[in-house]
Amino acid sequence: MSDEPQDRKQINFTIVPDEQPGEPRIYANFCSIAHTPFDFTLTFCEVMPLSEKEVREAETQHVVRAPVRARVVVPVQFVPNLIAALQEHVRVFSESYANVGWNKGPVH
Repeated sequence: MSDEPQDRKQINFTIVPDEQPGEPRIYANFCSIAHTPFDFTLTFCEVMPLSEKEVREAETQHVVRAPVRARVVVPVQFVPNLIAALQEHVRVFSESYANVGWNKGPVH
């Protein structure tokens, strides 16, 4: 006897974001990643160019504070698919914009 129910059906569907008109986009150019045995936390921040004073403070304190723009917690099982999707998008992006020079270093 099989462990699977005989009436199990497979349903294929596409999930699309339900965006509301006028919703602002959130910009981030830095992502900090932490994990527990159960989930990964991605903390997105916006790092702006530093002033001379902020550079001096960073040199002495070894800390640069950046405002958190979003914090996303995902289950561990979600991470391999996220990595694969990002790799595929970077591959396609690289092929599309190969002569732009987008990967020449940090953006900030």
